[in-house]
Parts: sequence; C-alpha cells; structure tokens
Amino acid sequence: MKKDFNQDKLVSSVNIRQKLEQREHEILSPYASFSDSSEGRDIYEDPCDIRPIYQRDRDRILHSKSFRRLKHKTQVFLAPEGDHYRTRLTHTLEVAQTARTIARALRLNEDLTEAIALGHDLGHTPFGHAGERVLNRVCPEKFEHHLQSIRIVEILENHGRGLNLTKEVRDGILNHQTKGKPKTLEGKIVRLSDKIAYINHDIDDAIRGHIILEEDIPREFTDILGHSSRERLNTIIHDIIINSEGTGDIIMSEKIEQAMFEMRKYMFRSVYTNPVAKGEEAKAESMVAWLFEYYVKNLELMPEEFLEMIEEKGETVTRVVCDYIAGMTDRFAVAKFKELNIPRSWSIY
Repeated sequence: MKKDFNQDKLVSSVNIRQKLEQREHEILSPYASFSDSSEGRDIYEDPCDIRPIYQRDRDRILHSKSFRRLKHKTQVFLAPEGDHYRTRLTHTLEVAQTARTIARALRLNEDLTEAIALGHDLGHTPFGHAGERVLNRVCPEKFEHHLQSIRIVEILENHGRGLNLTKEVRDGILNHQTKGKPKTLEGKIVRLSDKIAYINHDIDDAIRGHIILEEDIPREFTDILGHSSRERLNTIIHDIIINSEGTGDIIMSEKIEQAMFEMRKYMFRSVYTNPVAKGEEAKAESMVAWLFEYYVKNLELMPEEFLEMIEEKGETVTRVVCDYIAGMTDRFAVAKFKELNIPRSWSIY
C-alpha cells in the first residue's frame, strides 16, 4: 500500500511538539512552568503541531502590531539627538535578554519568560510615562500601562479579537510592575528583570545625554553593584541566580537588593525628574490631553475598528479614545497634532 507522504509529515510534526514538551520534563527544574501543564487559553484552540504553547504565545506577541510600534515610543528621553538612546522596544528586548539569562541558568521555562518579557510594555503610551500620567488624569476609567497591556492582548489586537494568550503569560504581563505578585517563577524573573534593565540602561542613557556622570552615582551603591553598567548587570544577575537556585522562588540577597532599589531612588531624584531630561514633557502632556479632548468630540475621525468597539461592544467613548491615543507612537501623535492644528498651507514654514 502506498504511503501518504503528507500524512507521514503531519504525524512527524505532531511528534515534534510532544517531544519538546517531554524534553521540558527531562531538562527543566521541578519549579518550572511546563508547557503541557498550562492552564490554557480563554478560547480553546487546537495545539500547534510543532510549537509548545508558550512558544506560540511568544510568536504572537512578536508579530503583533503593538509590539512593532514600540520602536517609536519613548523610554525616558523625548526625541533624543542620537541613534543609541533606548526606545520602548530596545528596553523590552533588554528585559527579555536578562530574563532569559536568569531563566536558563535556573532551568525555568524560557519560552514563557520571553513571552511575558516581550509583552510586558505593549500598553505604554506615546511619550513614555508623561503620556501615561495624562491619560490617567483625563480618562474617567483611569489608565495604567500594565492594565492596558492586558487590554491589548485580550481585546485590541487582531481586529478586536485579541491574541488569546495563555493565562500564565497574561498573569506575568499584568504583574510585572513593582507591586505585582506573579504566580509563576518566570513571571517573577521578568518583574525583576524589568527593574534591572531600566535602572542600568537609563543610567547609560543619562550619561550619554550629559545628565549625570558615572562618578555622580553614590559610591555606597557602586561599590556594591559595580562601577559600570556591565559590572552592575553581572553582579545583580549572578546574585539572583545564586540565591534563587533550588529555592522555588526568585530572590536576591538583602545587600544587593537594597543597593539596587536605593539606586532606583537615586535615578528618580537625578534623572526621571531632572529638568534637563524632562524639560519637554510638559509640551508632550499638553499634546496628549488635547488629542484626547479632540477625539472625544470628533469620534468619526478615529479608525473604524475603534468606532465598532463603541457601537457593537458597548465600550465607553472615553475608554476607546484612550485606547486609540495610547496605541499611537510618538511621531504619529505629533503628526496628528500638527495635522489637526496647523493649516495645510502653513506646513511649508
């Protein structure tokens, strides 16, 4: 009897996913989140024939429009002069890299870790935390970027259908902020990696922008953590791995943890509220507030998919306008503001 070549290929590919899931049980720590033990998705889908469930989530996030827009969203510095300042996208990639390094060393699930890391900041607004503050102020439903990240993956992406991610990935995204309490060790790694990444790369960018010097950072922190970004990353990552190994938790030594969070306080005092670094934020905030009020009064100028959320899904006008503006990149928000405020004949000036 002649074999069906395509059928043989299908059977083989189905075994690929099963073999990968089995390999997790052979290699990963007992504390890891195993792909075949996931709590699953809100809407059932047949498993992929070659990818375990968290790898599939990672791919969905990576290919989403929200992820691509991160490349033109502010991290700390608004429109910096130079190609080497971080954006929200490069921040996300640095979080993912740090988180994967820790997860691999602890034999935890790298696919789940990376999926959470890549999705944790999807809900950020244009102009960084300045935009977030404005939307939280003007929107009656309030606004927090971690909640918006969840709203994006559950509702806004994929023409209103969301990405239908697993519960573990969504839990990690929701709980990545400082006060969050992720249910998985992989989520806990991302929560810490977010702080590790932005503290260190924001120092690097602040030095590049002549806001501070390496020598300005208090020696009481650098003598413990290191005198360069490379040394500090090495110290903190090693500390987490050494102290977390075999514990069923993700923890740091008291000395390193205290130094890291004191350095974070120093960054808030010296950089995040520094007039040189933040001097343009008032303009950005005014722009976001104006756009919000404008679109509330002119709903018909928003894309059709947002109007459908109001008309067909019963979402409030202010919530949907907030969704639209939060999804804008810095340059798109500026372009819209100019388009709506400056007569076309004046654009040559």
